[in-house]
Amino acid sequence: MFSKILIANRGEIALRIIRACKELGIPTVAVYSTQDENALHTIFADEAVCIGPPPSNQSYLNPVRIISAAEITGADAIHPGYGFLAENADFAEMCESCNITFIGPTPDVIRRMGDKAEAKHAMKEAGVPVIPGSEGVVQSVEEAKKIARDVGYPIILKAVAGGGGKGMRIVRDEESLENSFMMARAEAEAAFGNPGLYIEKYIESPRHIEVQVLADTHGNVIHLGERECSIQRRHQKLIEEAPSPVVTPELRDRMGMVAVKGARFVGYQSAGTIEFLMDEQGNFYFMEMNTRIQVEHPVTEMVYNVDLIKEQIRLAAGEKLGIDQSEIKPVGHAIECRINAEDPVNNFIPSPGEISYFHMPGGPGVRVDTHVYSSYVVPPFYDSLIAKLIVHARNRREAIRRLNRALDEFVIEGVRTTIPFHKFVINTVEFQEGRFDTHFIEKIYDKDKVASLMES
Repeated sequence: MFSKILIANRGEIALRIIRACKELGIPTVAVYSTQDENALHTIFADEAVCIGPPPSNQSYLNPVRIISAAEITGADAIHPGYGFLAENADFAEMCESCNITFIGPTPDVIRRMGDKAEAKHAMKEAGVPVIPGSEGVVQSVEEAKKIARDVGYPIILKAVAGGGGKGMRIVRDEESLENSFMMARAEAEAAFGNPGLYIEKYIESPRHIEVQVLADTHGNVIHLGERECSIQRRHQKLIEEAPSPVVTPELRDRMGMVAVKGARFVGYQSAGTIEFLMDEQGNFYFMEMNTRIQVEHPVTEMVYNVDLIKEQIRLAAGEKLGIDQSEIKPVGHAIECRINAEDPVNNFIPSPGEISYFHMPGGPGVRVDTHVYSSYVVPPFYDSLIAKLIVHARNRREAIRRLNRALDEFVIEGVRTTIPFHKFVINTVEFQEGRFDTHFIEKIYDKDKVASLMES
């Protein structure tokens, strides 16, 4: 096992990793920007090193400063969390060259799965169902038109290095293809430094279903069921749950085995997620692989009683998986709401500032992963996620009721938050009956109803 782990992240995920390390008996090192000097991850880690000013490219996205902090403190492993450098193959290689273990998959796998076109090609080779589309990067508008005619409209243009909805355009006819192609290329270049695009057949009314996998360095790979991630806004997940309300035990086994086959084919090691789009007939297609821990990992932990961060650390240390697939059975139902410091009635604009009052919900089956507290200042420099509210109950109906109760108890004053928005969503008939897809929010969102919840 490692003698000391540096956490190359901030916020709730940094605190989550510190807690896992403490329970494993491993000392920790926090890194922080000057903005985060009084953040909880710097307080609860055994050591803390300032790595620069608030802008991410001068601190949390600066690999040289992070590795220097690891060397100065004698850390022999780095956990990247999610975001920032978590899926940066060059950073993973730098760690290796400095004899520091990167807690995640190998650089080659990160690089291969980070290229969306290459990932799709690999999964197709592995026998994983993929959405019809281009075989690789589309070089010109004329090539795009030919592929679109072959697969049929509507299609979707996607950035090969993309994520978070950037560099994506839905195209429904040939007349709008050229303009959409040029706009998507420009957006991809600006966001990722890579203008490459690929094309997929666009699936109407899809659900976003992802499968959690764990893989060790000894060839063992298992899955821990699926997560339903269809409640999204602008391709950003808002509410996740496990299991999915529409996935049967038979479909779960089939999706899980397909995910295991894909992970094994690319030589995956660590915790990871294979994401699928599923149509209304239950057909599912590979979308992408996330080579890191996910924001929504707690719902899987609650349903399967597995600490994914601890498992990730053990796997990076070379231990064999201590869980057999036959032992993995879902128990109950879990739902997670991402609480963001955003104004849900003003186009979800960020709401930085000082939290004047902070009260967390409690009681049976309620978990809150957060790094904030009363008098904490939400900075404008980073992601607006300030807490994750997770509930677990015997079934989905009870979980929704528990979530309602917990949201009522969750009080954050001083900044706007998405708590009223979550109350609105989970009380719609469609959500309660499990009738939704990835376009659900844009169909049902009612600003006035959310505003009235904020006032109450």
